[in-house]
Amino acid sequence: MKIAFVGKGGSGKTTLSSLFIRHLAAAGATVVAVDADINQHLGAALGLEEDEAAALPAMGDRLRLIKDYLRGRNPRIASADTMIKTTPPGEGSRLLRVREDNPVYDACARPVELGGGAVRLMVTGPFTDADLGVACYHSKTGAVELCLNHLVDGRDEYVVVDMTAGSDSFASGMFTRFDMTFLVAEPTRKGVSVYRQYKEYARDFGVALKVVGNKVHGQDDIDFLRTEVGDDLLVTVGQSDWVRSMEKGRPPRFELLEDANRRSLHTLRAAADAMYGVRDWQRYTRQMVHFHLKNAASWGNERTGADLAAQIDPGFVLNEGLAAAV
Repeated sequence: MKIAFVGKGGSGKTTLSSLFIRHLAAAGATVVAVDADINQHLGAALGLEEDEAAALPAMGDRLRLIKDYLRGRNPRIASADTMIKTTPPGEGSRLLRVREDNPVYDACARPVELGGGAVRLMVTGPFTDADLGVACYHSKTGAVELCLNHLVDGRDEYVVVDMTAGSDSFASGMFTRFDMTFLVAEPTRKGVSVYRQYKEYARDFGVALKVVGNKVHGQDDIDFLRTEVGDDLLVTVGQSDWVRSMEKGRPPRFELLEDANRRSLHTLRAAADAMYGVRDWQRYTRQMVHFHLKNAASWGNERTGADLAAQIDPGFVLNEGLAAAV
């Protein structure tokens, strides 16, 4: 399952995504965690020291390697130079599997040991001095989108992405790449404003969206969120001494997380798992094509000097039954 955590800055999005990743790992699930936020904090939230998090290989810096590998022997893609973030797979492309070893994981992923298991962590990478004033952050997250387009994941396999904050998530088609999107919202007017934006933008694309109420202090907060988001409110999370210790760099054993918050994480996983039976690979592939054509016409054709619409393989549908590699 591909799962996104979104929300406004400061909502607790990264904290909750890290708790969910720990919950999956403790249950023995296979997890790839991806930090696609403009502020790179997921590594620290998973227990890495500051220098360890800073040393994680940036996907954006390895985009050429990613393109070369995923292109495989696809005859519709003349070279890696003509691949953009939305380039879809076709016959001859290499695909990514959650459980496998491959050059993309070798270059971009690092294992993070968590109590009860380990996860692969990948990061887009932070802005550098060379980027300031001249680069768009979404050029870095394009590496994530390209990998998601070529990912074939199965039952009990999880890719959890901590997305960039606020409505910036809609600057690419990546918001449609997920089986479930958890929107983290505080019980405030500002807290639910991103929800309204997300709900409106996502409506036409069949995005499965559930709200996680965070920093909830009592029934009044729950009532406020229920009034504002209705049945999209899946679960609420209150204050946590475990999280406070984690944020100080001294996380207790994960099994000591408060029972109420542990039940909330169980609810999140159950909601994500329920989407497995209704996955629509045909729609997923159509959406890839839709955003690729938009990007090609808007800037891709001009930038690459190629007709990127010709990269689309009309008979290809991404699905679980496809081979992992060429």
